[in-house]
Amino acid sequence: MSSAPTREQDVPRRRGRIASFVLDDHRYVLLGTSAVAFIGMLLSSSSRPAMSFMSQAYAVELVMYYLLVAWLVISAVALVLKLAKWRTYAETSPFTKPAARRVLRYASYVVWAIVLVLAVDRIVMGVASAWMVAVSATKRPSENMLESMCYILWNGRDTFITGLVTTIELAVFGTVIAFFLALLLVFCRIQTIDRPDNDFIRFWKRIGSGFAKVYSTVVRGTPMMVQAMIIYYGVFGILRGTNLTTTEINAIWSTFFAGLVTITLNSTAYMMEVLRGGIESVDAGQTEAARSLGLSQWQAMRKVVFPQGIKYAIPGLSNELIINIKDSSVLSVIGTFDLMFANTTVSGIYYQQLHSSLIVAVVYLILTMVATWLLGKLARRLDVKPQALGGTSDQPVKVEE
Repeated sequence: MSSAPTREQDVPRRRGRIASFVLDDHRYVLLGTSAVAFIGMLLSSSSRPAMSFMSQAYAVELVMYYLLVAWLVISAVALVLKLAKWRTYAETSPFTKPAARRVLRYASYVVWAIVLVLAVDRIVMGVASAWMVAVSATKRPSENMLESMCYILWNGRDTFITGLVTTIELAVFGTVIAFFLALLLVFCRIQTIDRPDNDFIRFWKRIGSGFAKVYSTVVRGTPMMVQAMIIYYGVFGILRGTNLTTTEINAIWSTFFAGLVTITLNSTAYMMEVLRGGIESVDAGQTEAARSLGLSQWQAMRKVVFPQGIKYAIPGLSNELIINIKDSSVLSVIGTFDLMFANTTVSGIYYQQLHSSLIVAVVYLILTMVATWLLGKLARRLDVKPQALGGTSDQPVKVEE
């Protein structure tokens, strides 16, 4: 059996770890800030917007530009020394000395501050300038892409707002309703034959479990776009057979309601599997202990297993809201007036599909970021680990036998 290393033997090892940490920290400061400095040089080289506050300080901006250049030169010298003295760089390079590393760190703060100022001047003030031009313009500016996008956003704001509200309603209501349906189906899905069950209960347990398996397989194995078309046009055809007029049918079976049903039924299948995974994550001994105390299968599930399993399932359940925000875009195929339908409408008016699509992409990104932030706060409050953002295509489809 080998003995533990002595303090003298452990000193070189600790020195090696410290030197490695110092080298890594030094490398991140140089390389990371060099990328930022390069971005700052690109911003400085770009044209100034009309509302630029640096337009009257050309000399100051020139000094800032050459400071960024100086940082890149220093980083290049450090890189050359690193390549020339690969093995002994940490011990021989002047850039790894404590005083030099301190100076480089403070200099990196200056570089970041310079780039931040340039970003505000070029990007923020550029957007503000483009917005002022777009709001006051009588026709769409065709030479500047940013001004054109701002003009389309401003003049199509009512259409975009209608689509935004519809998207939020579909995602929120569809997810909430699907959660309660998933609770019902997951209890059907996990039912097993118990010894005290009579033939009638055994029959319905088999029916419920089989239906949940088939439902999950079919819904998770087909695209939401196809489901939306089947649901909308299928119900429309059924109502058409009742001698109702098209106007009367549209009043009963609107595209919004069809989209809500589609999202609800689609999310139910995924949330059911998430809940089942959470329940099955609970130690089987919990169920056995509950049954040994005289609880029935239903009581053990409701009072012992489910309260623990729902905690494991919260990240996946909350992510379904984010997924529905994005996946609701396919409902435009049946005429649901969501953000994607608003995009198609506005781009048809101005014949600018790219500009309109970029606007909608930014709106979707903001929605998902806000939802992710809110759900992250909820997860931390409930003391569960947030789950990485995903989509329905990330979920495995398992065909039940």
